[in-house]
Amino acid sequence: MKFSSSSRTNVSALYLALCALFSCGMPRILDGQSQKPVASSWAAIGPYGGDARAFAAVPGHPQHLYLGGIDNWVFESIDGGQDWSRLSRVDKTDEWGNLIVDSLVVDEADPRTMFAGVWRSDRADGGLFVSHDAGKSWQVIPALKGQSVRSLAQAPSDANEIVTGTLEGIYCSKDHGVNWERISPPQDNPLSREIHEVESLAIDPQNPDVIYAGTWHLPWKTTDGGANWHNIKQGVIDDSDVFSIILDPERPKVVYASACSGIYKSENGGELFKKIQGIPATARRTRVLMQDIRHREVVYAGTTEGLYRTRDAGREWQRITGADVIVNDIYLDPEHEGHILLATDRGGVLASADGGATFAQSNRGFSARKVEALVADARNPLRILAGVVNDKSYGGVFLTNDGGANWSQIAAGLEGRDVFTLAEAEDGTVLAGTGHGIFALEAGEGFIDPHWVMRSSVVNHGIKIVSVNNNGHKINREEAITLPAREMSGRVAAMNLSGEVWVAATSEGVFTSIDKGMTWQGGLVLGSDEYRSVAAWDGELLAARRSGVVYSKDGGKNWDPMRIPSRVKDIRRVAFSKSGELWVAAGDGIYVSRDKGESWFWLEKVSLRDVSDLSWDAQTGRMLASSHTDPRVFSIDPKDFSYTFVDTGFRVFLARAAGGTRFAASLQDGVLAERAREAGVAELKKP
Repeated sequence: MKFSSSSRTNVSALYLALCALFSCGMPRILDGQSQKPVASSWAAIGPYGGDARAFAAVPGHPQHLYLGGIDNWVFESIDGGQDWSRLSRVDKTDEWGNLIVDSLVVDEADPRTMFAGVWRSDRADGGLFVSHDAGKSWQVIPALKGQSVRSLAQAPSDANEIVTGTLEGIYCSKDHGVNWERISPPQDNPLSREIHEVESLAIDPQNPDVIYAGTWHLPWKTTDGGANWHNIKQGVIDDSDVFSIILDPERPKVVYASACSGIYKSENGGELFKKIQGIPATARRTRVLMQDIRHREVVYAGTTEGLYRTRDAGREWQRITGADVIVNDIYLDPEHEGHILLATDRGGVLASADGGATFAQSNRGFSARKVEALVADARNPLRILAGVVNDKSYGGVFLTNDGGANWSQIAAGLEGRDVFTLAEAEDGTVLAGTGHGIFALEAGEGFIDPHWVMRSSVVNHGIKIVSVNNNGHKINREEAITLPAREMSGRVAAMNLSGEVWVAATSEGVFTSIDKGMTWQGGLVLGSDEYRSVAAWDGELLAARRSGVVYSKDGGKNWDPMRIPSRVKDIRRVAFSKSGELWVAAGDGIYVSRDKGESWFWLEKVSLRDVSDLSWDAQTGRMLASSHTDPRVFSIDPKDFSYTFVDTGFRVFLARAAGGTRFAASLQDGVLAERAREAGVAELKKP
């Protein structure tokens, strides 16, 4: 699988003036003009899968589905989950945060009206949003702005009533979500210390005043619309987190509740629960329960260790998926018996057409992978390799040969390791840097049976002093020795295979190879480990850790510290451009040196901060720069530091160019590809 470079540019430069010195004596790039982006659009092209959170079906149209995902997205399917399309972001004001769309409700009275409950994974924040155009656009409901919404339900017998649970309590609307009132006890009520962190809700199918609430500490119930609440914990193990509550639609006194301590069933409206046996303790974090409306004695339990099913109302349970499946939601198709969809962590949507006997991924169009590594074939931009993290058996490396229309997983040999970097050599060798060493991609003729083989053998050479007898005189002599081989065990953050000497930055230091990666030499450099980036140019090597850069003129045999301005903090990447300029990406922007570090330019007007990646585009002769906190990709000319940028609309981790097309790896949305428009490019002129 050989990748080489030959392509043409489709971008023009924005020319900026190079001038002035700034106070610390380092040149900076300035201009007095506004920036204008290159006209372009970007699309997520896979690999499909990732974290899927919650389903909702359009009433009366069970094949029309919505799916809540991570990173603020809602997806749509009109064919029962076979194909998905990216519909909208719920909160357009969110600055690339970690919003989880964990609850979706399509209004029973008006299917163009939808509600979405979201929460942030990094802090207590979120909100309840409403759409009146079938999910194309959303508006936050002011009364719940900033609330971490964990559950949402519409009353089956009264579509005007909607109830939501947040970290603070329970809120109810009686007028289709226009006005909201807190119906859990107020802060000065002793019960308010209990009814919060509301993870699950259920409303009686016949009486909307009867509401059940599952909290992070036991279940609660009201029979008068929230005026009074009482704890329904009898039979439930103390301090149980209640993740799901469901009521039998024909016998609403039959209540099932799932908790961290197991699954419980009540025959008297929750006044007494009995623990259901049959699910192992390791799988008891049951996030969702779902009852089959055709066969009410059949109940499904989605756990952190697979999907379980009972055919006899809970007396016996069987697991019907693998133990590696983490189930977040279940959809039972009311039109096609046996059609089951699962929203899962890592695996995306899993589908069964045979009642759960078999499951397969059903993710075409649903892309929520965290891609941190990317290799694109410069001769054939339809061929891309993407490395993902956090996906274990569902992850590894993915390959497409048709620009993302189809992807195949290449995980054999990686044993569930995260892939943090991918690199390819001129001879076609592809290496993957993982959380535990380096692997090489091997395949048979025609790329048959691709798999990974560990290439992490570290063989260092040293010197020992030996004593020899020389004509009766004892003298000491140095002898070269080979130290015992060991396996590289640290995280591999970056690799460069462009020269005769290959180099890798790892949590154990810097390693080089002169035999195509079969063995490696190295370790700590100047007493430091935790290197995060490397670069190579004409036999010279750079390696960077967070607080400094080292430089080698002899292929990594010897390293020297490089002079870096004291203001440069949190170094993320280093790179060479074609003429040997040194580039450093740091927390406050991009720095360039034309004289091997003697002096530096700070590209102040490249308004990118927390720069996470630099990549040389040999075809255009420009440096691509991106930040994990910014949706833009910059293209910078090293001659005069003029630049263009495009807004991808996604959270970008790194950018690459191949065959006249730019690609990017995103933090939550898989691989992105640029679709250039015909509108042309705005250009800034010098004053």
